[in-house]
Amino acid sequence: MINAKTRLYGLIGKPVEHSLSPVIHNALFKKYSISAVYLAFEVDDLESAVGGVRALGISGLNVTMPHKERILEFLDELSKEARAIGSVNTVVNRGGKLIGYNTDGIGALKALKCFTEVEGKRILLLGAGGAGKAIAHTFSRLARVVVLNRTEKKAKELEKFGIKGEKLSKESLEHYLGWADIVINATSLGMNEDKTPIPKGLLRENLVVFDIIYSPLETRLLREAREVGCLTIDGLWMLIHQGAESFRLWTGVKPDVEFMRREALKGERRSI
Repeated sequence: MINAKTRLYGLIGKPVEHSLSPVIHNALFKKYSISAVYLAFEVDDLESAVGGVRALGISGLNVTMPHKERILEFLDELSKEARAIGSVNTVVNRGGKLIGYNTDGIGALKALKCFTEVEGKRILLLGAGGAGKAIAHTFSRLARVVVLNRTEKKAKELEKFGIKGEKLSKESLEHYLGWADIVINATSLGMNEDKTPIPKGLLRENLVVFDIIYSPLETRLLREAREVGCLTIDGLWMLIHQGAESFRLWTGVKPDVEFMRREALKGERRSI
């Protein structure tokens, strides 16, 4: 029941109209009898938005592109993980103090572990943005990671995690796809468009292909990888696992991830 004590949570970013997070979190609040509401806010003026969070006492946020890195300057405190990565996707309001966390890396790791072993594997990561940095940081402790990014400088910056960073090119992509056991697309290429960062001819049957995009649920990359015979993992799994960690940080409740995926798929069907 919504009343004067109902807490407000939300997602900020641009664009956000495709997000399934409101569907997932509102279903969780209902399941666990928590008086709270989750909304999505398309934000251009990030500083004013964070000021609004403070002024209105909004209890927590998820943060998506393009704000994951810039929001750090407006927060009071950062978790060790968020500080190391330089990116925040979850904010908790604790008595007026805004604390930034990053659950992207653990979300991607838990999603991948549902399907394959990770420890000791060779992982090719495409993209060094907010999500890519978090994934690189988390996976660097368990596996051999190479990051390719269109801007070489951003890829090289991730070498502080003990991984290798190079410019994304046709040559580097071909070389490292031949080396990798697992490839992860952490770029936005393929989001709501029929494009792929990897030509189909470079894919091979024994690759594990994980696309963190979930709109559409089966991107062109995943469709073509499936046709080649790769094991494919859609981005909804990462959304659910990182969202479960955000929900735990906000409420102290460890949610049912299978329930979350069912609710997300219902929301996906309703949006088509």
